[in-house]
Amino acid sequence: MIKTTNETNFFLLLIEQYAAYRKMSGKEVFDLFNSNNLISYIYDMYEIYHVEDLHNAFDDLDKKLNFK
Repeated sequence: MIKTTNETNFFLLLIEQYAAYRKMSGKEVFDLFNSNNLISYIYDMYEIYHVEDLHNAFDDLDKKLNFK
């Protein structure tokens, strides 16, 4: 059995929600985060991201990705 953590569960939720927000697939979002070296960053930001509105995380990630 695979053990998941709160951080992993949140990461998967963030991918799903960001994909809906950007009208992308989950794979496209994962690949985007991966190619921009954001996966570790997102895990590091877990303590902040999981207590705030998800759109704050989206805004932060959009800035990191240079989305307007």
